[in-house]
Amino acid sequence: MDALIYTVMSGAERIQRAQAVHANNLANLETAGFRANLEQAGAAQVSGYGYDARHLARLSSDAVSERAGSQRETGRDLDLAIQGEGLFALAQGGPDGSEAYTRGGNFSVDGQGRLMLGRHAVLGEGGPIVLPPHEKLEVLPDGTLAVLAPGQTELQTVDRLKLVNPRFAQMTKNEAGLLVARDGAAVASDENVRVAAGKLESSNVSAVEEMVATMNLARDFELQMRLYKAADGMAESGNRLVRD
Repeated sequence: MDALIYTVMSGAERIQRAQAVHANNLANLETAGFRANLEQAGAAQVSGYGYDARHLARLSSDAVSERAGSQRETGRDLDLAIQGEGLFALAQGGPDGSEAYTRGGNFSVDGQGRLMLGRHAVLGEGGPIVLPPHEKLEVLPDGTLAVLAPGQTELQTVDRLKLVNPRFAQMTKNEAGLLVARDGAAVASDENVRVAAGKLESSNVSAVEEMVATMNLARDFELQMRLYKAADGMAESGNRLVRD
Protein backbone atom coordinates (compact mmCIF):
# COMPACT_ATOMS: atom_id res chain seq x y z
CA MET A 1 0.00 0.00 0.00
CA ASP A 2 2.90 2.32 0.75
CA ALA A 3 4.13 1.77 -2.83
CA LEU A 4 0.77 2.85 -4.25
CA ILE A 5 0.62 6.01 -2.15
CA TYR A 6 4.19 6.87 -3.18
CA THR A 7 3.33 6.52 -6.88
CA VAL A 8 0.08 8.48 -6.55
CA MET A 9 1.69 11.43 -4.78
CA SER A 10 4.56 11.45 -7.27
CA GLY A 11 2.03 11.56 -10.12
CA ALA A 12 0.16 14.44 -8.49
CA GLU A 13 3.39 16.42 -8.20
CA ARG A 14 4.12 15.77 -11.87
CA ILE A 15 0.68 17.14 -12.80
CA GLN A 16 1.24 20.33 -10.82
CA ARG A 17 4.55 20.92 -12.59
CA ALA A 18 2.93 20.23 -15.98
CA GLN A 19 0.26 22.83 -15.21
CA ALA A 20 3.02 25.36 -14.60
CA VAL A 21 4.46 24.59 -18.07
CA HIS A 22 1.10 25.25 -19.77
CA ALA A 23 0.49 28.36 -17.66
CA ASN A 24 3.82 29.77 -18.83
CA ASN A 25 2.91 29.02 -22.45
CA LEU A 26 -0.40 30.86 -22.06
CA ALA A 27 1.36 33.80 -20.41
CA ASN A 28 3.52 34.17 -23.55
CA LEU A 29 0.66 33.91 -26.02
CA GLU A 30 1.43 37.41 -27.35
CA THR A 31 5.25 37.23 -27.09
CA ALA A 32 6.77 37.62 -30.56
CA GLY A 33 8.68 34.53 -31.68
CA PHE A 34 7.96 32.58 -28.48
CA ARG A 35 8.30 28.81 -28.76
CA ALA A 36 6.00 26.73 -26.56
CA ASN A 37 7.52 24.37 -24.01
CA LEU A 38 6.48 20.73 -24.24
CA GLU A 39 5.93 18.54 -21.18
CA GLN A 40 7.12 14.96 -21.46
CA ALA A 41 6.35 12.50 -18.68
CA GLY A 42 7.94 9.16 -17.90
CA ALA A 43 8.33 6.66 -15.08
CA ALA A 44 11.45 6.09 -13.00
CA GLN A 45 12.13 3.34 -10.50
CA VAL A 46 13.25 4.38 -7.03
CA SER A 47 16.77 3.13 -6.37
CA GLY A 48 17.78 1.42 -3.14
CA TYR A 49 17.21 -1.86 -1.33
CA GLY A 50 13.57 -2.65 -0.70
CA TYR A 51 12.21 -0.06 -3.19
CA ASP A 52 11.75 -2.35 -6.19
CA ALA A 53 7.96 -1.87 -6.19
CA ARG A 54 8.14 1.91 -5.90
CA HIS A 55 8.05 4.18 -8.94
CA LEU A 56 7.81 7.89 -9.39
CA ALA A 57 6.62 10.08 -12.25
CA ARG A 58 9.29 12.17 -13.92
CA LEU A 59 8.55 15.32 -15.91
CA SER A 60 10.81 16.79 -18.55
CA SER A 61 9.82 20.28 -19.70
CA ASP A 62 12.91 21.34 -21.65
CA ALA A 63 11.63 20.23 -25.06
CA VAL A 64 10.56 23.04 -27.39
CA SER A 65 7.86 23.08 -30.05
CA GLU A 66 9.20 23.46 -33.61
CA ARG A 67 5.92 24.72 -35.04
CA ALA A 68 6.19 28.13 -36.70
CA GLY A 69 4.00 31.01 -35.60
CA SER A 70 1.91 33.12 -37.95
CA GLN A 71 3.47 36.23 -39.48
CA ARG A 72 1.94 39.67 -39.79
CA GLU A 73 2.95 42.76 -41.74
CA THR A 74 4.16 45.67 -39.61
CA GLY A 75 5.96 47.89 -42.13
CA ARG A 76 8.66 48.62 -39.54
CA ASP A 77 12.24 48.39 -40.82
CA LEU A 78 13.52 46.75 -37.62
CA ASP A 79 10.81 44.06 -37.50
CA LEU A 80 12.27 40.92 -39.06
CA ALA A 81 10.83 37.45 -39.53
CA ILE A 82 12.60 34.21 -40.39
CA GLN A 83 11.26 32.63 -43.57
CA GLY A 84 11.08 28.88 -43.07
CA GLU A 85 13.48 27.33 -40.58
CA GLY A 86 16.17 29.22 -38.68
CA LEU A 87 16.94 31.46 -35.69
CA PHE A 88 18.48 34.85 -34.94
CA ALA A 89 21.63 34.85 -32.80
CA LEU A 90 21.94 37.02 -29.68
CA ALA A 91 24.68 37.72 -27.16
CA GLN A 92 23.72 36.46 -23.70
CA GLY A 93 25.75 39.24 -22.12
CA GLY A 94 27.95 37.08 -19.91
CA PRO A 95 31.75 37.28 -19.71
CA ASP A 96 32.09 33.99 -21.58
CA GLY A 97 30.60 35.46 -24.76
CA SER A 98 27.98 32.73 -24.99
CA GLU A 99 25.14 32.93 -27.51
CA ALA A 100 21.38 32.49 -27.37
CA TYR A 101 18.85 32.16 -30.18
CA THR A 102 15.31 33.25 -30.93
CA ARG A 103 12.64 33.59 -33.61
CA GLY A 104 11.61 36.97 -32.20
CA GLY A 105 12.60 39.79 -34.52
CA ASN A 106 11.19 42.95 -32.94
CA PHE A 107 14.58 44.68 -32.81
CA SER A 108 15.49 48.19 -31.74
CA VAL A 109 18.56 50.46 -31.81
CA ASP A 110 19.92 51.83 -28.53
CA GLY A 111 21.66 55.16 -27.92
CA GLN A 112 25.01 53.67 -28.96
CA GLY A 113 23.71 52.39 -32.28
CA ARG A 114 23.65 48.75 -31.17
CA LEU A 115 20.98 46.51 -32.65
CA MET A 116 19.14 45.03 -29.67
CA LEU A 117 16.38 42.61 -28.74
CA GLY A 118 15.39 43.72 -25.28
CA ARG A 119 18.64 43.76 -23.30
CA HIS A 120 20.43 41.36 -25.64
CA ALA A 121 22.70 42.52 -28.47
CA VAL A 122 21.94 41.06 -31.90
CA LEU A 123 24.92 39.24 -33.39
CA GLY A 124 26.32 39.62 -36.87
CA GLU A 125 29.26 38.00 -38.61
CA GLY A 126 31.68 40.20 -36.66
CA GLY A 127 29.99 40.14 -33.27
CA PRO A 128 27.34 42.53 -31.90
CA ILE A 129 25.93 44.71 -34.67
CA VAL A 130 26.46 48.46 -34.36
CA LEU A 131 24.73 50.71 -36.88
CA PRO A 132 26.24 54.08 -37.83
CA PRO A 133 24.01 57.19 -38.03
CA HIS A 134 21.67 56.65 -40.95
CA GLU A 135 18.55 57.92 -42.68
CA LYS A 136 17.43 54.59 -44.03
CA LEU A 137 17.96 50.91 -43.16
CA GLU A 138 17.47 48.02 -45.53
CA VAL A 139 17.67 44.33 -44.62
CA LEU A 140 18.24 41.95 -47.52
CA PRO A 141 16.78 38.41 -47.55
CA ASP A 142 20.17 36.89 -46.66
CA GLY A 143 20.38 39.08 -43.52
CA THR A 144 22.73 41.72 -44.93
CA LEU A 145 22.22 45.14 -43.31
CA ALA A 146 22.70 48.22 -45.47
CA VAL A 147 22.24 51.84 -44.40
CA LEU A 148 21.98 55.17 -46.11
CA ALA A 149 24.25 57.59 -44.25
CA PRO A 150 23.28 61.26 -43.97
CA GLY A 151 24.30 63.14 -47.12
CA GLN A 152 24.94 59.96 -49.10
CA THR A 153 23.02 58.64 -52.10
CA GLU A 154 24.01 54.98 -52.02
CA LEU A 155 23.41 52.28 -49.43
CA GLN A 156 26.48 51.00 -47.59
CA THR A 157 26.73 47.46 -46.22
CA VAL A 158 27.31 47.43 -42.45
CA ASP A 159 27.13 43.79 -41.39
CA ARG A 160 25.18 40.60 -41.87
CA LEU A 161 22.94 38.98 -39.30
CA LYS A 162 24.15 35.72 -37.86
CA LEU A 163 21.43 33.26 -38.80
CA VAL A 164 21.52 29.65 -37.63
CA ASN A 165 19.45 26.55 -38.27
CA PRO A 166 20.11 23.95 -35.55
CA ARG A 167 18.06 20.84 -34.84
CA PHE A 168 15.45 21.71 -32.23
CA ALA A 169 16.16 18.46 -30.40
CA GLN A 170 19.59 19.92 -29.58
CA MET A 171 18.10 23.11 -28.11
CA THR A 172 16.63 24.03 -24.75
CA LYS A 173 15.67 27.27 -23.03
CA ASN A 174 17.65 29.32 -20.56
CA GLU A 175 16.23 31.31 -17.65
CA ALA A 176 15.51 34.27 -19.95
CA GLY A 177 13.36 32.08 -22.21
CA LEU A 178 15.86 32.16 -25.08
CA LEU A 179 17.00 29.05 -26.92
CA VAL A 180 20.50 27.74 -26.23
CA ALA A 181 22.39 24.63 -27.31
CA ARG A 182 22.19 21.81 -24.77
CA ASP A 183 25.98 21.45 -24.84
CA GLY A 184 26.46 25.21 -24.38
CA ALA A 185 28.39 25.58 -27.63
CA ALA A 186 27.76 28.27 -30.23
CA VAL A 187 25.80 27.19 -33.31
CA ALA A 188 27.41 27.71 -36.71
CA SER A 189 25.89 30.14 -39.20
CA ASP A 190 23.70 28.82 -42.00
CA GLU A 191 23.76 30.85 -45.23
CA ASN A 192 20.51 29.24 -46.42
CA VAL A 193 18.35 30.94 -43.75
CA ARG A 194 16.28 33.81 -45.12
CA VAL A 195 14.56 36.77 -43.45
CA ALA A 196 11.87 39.26 -44.42
CA ALA A 197 11.78 42.88 -43.23
CA GLY A 198 8.60 44.60 -42.11
CA LYS A 199 7.16 41.36 -40.74
CA LEU A 200 6.92 39.88 -37.27
CA GLU A 201 6.34 36.28 -36.26
CA SER A 202 3.91 35.69 -33.42
CA SER A 203 4.08 33.06 -30.68
CA ASN A 204 3.40 29.48 -31.78
CA VAL A 205 1.27 28.85 -28.66
CA SER A 206 -2.28 27.66 -29.35
CA ALA A 207 -4.61 29.00 -26.66
CA VAL A 208 -7.14 26.24 -27.37
CA GLU A 209 -4.56 23.45 -27.08
CA GLU A 210 -3.15 24.88 -23.86
CA MET A 211 -6.58 25.25 -22.26
CA VAL A 212 -7.58 21.70 -23.22
CA ALA A 213 -4.31 20.37 -21.80
CA THR A 214 -4.89 22.32 -18.58
CA MET A 215 -8.40 20.89 -18.19
CA ASN A 216 -7.14 17.36 -18.82
CA LEU A 217 -4.46 17.83 -16.18
CA ALA A 218 -7.09 19.04 -13.70
CA ARG A 219 -9.09 15.85 -14.27
CA ASP A 220 -5.94 13.74 -13.91
CA PHE A 221 -5.14 15.46 -10.61
CA GLU A 222 -8.63 14.71 -9.32
CA LEU A 223 -8.14 11.04 -10.25
CA GLN A 224 -4.82 10.97 -8.42
CA MET A 225 -6.52 12.30 -5.28
CA ARG A 226 -9.22 9.61 -5.53
CA LEU A 227 -6.54 6.94 -5.78
CA TYR A 228 -4.82 8.44 -2.76
CA LYS A 229 -8.03 8.27 -0.72
CA ALA A 230 -8.62 4.67 -1.88
CA ALA A 231 -5.08 3.69 -0.88
CA ASP A 232 -5.52 5.39 2.48
CA GLY A 233 -8.82 3.56 3.03
CA MET A 234 -7.28 0.19 2.19
CA ALA A 235 -4.41 0.88 4.56
CA GLU A 236 -6.84 1.74 7.34
CA SER A 237 -8.83 -1.46 6.68
CA GLY A 238 -5.63 -3.48 6.89
CA ASN A 239 -4.75 -1.84 10.20
CA ARG A 240 -8.17 -2.73 11.61
CA LEU A 241 -7.73 -6.36 10.60
CA VAL A 242 -4.36 -6.45 12.37
CA ARG A 243 -5.83 -4.90 15.52
CA ASP A 244 -8.76 -7.33 15.52
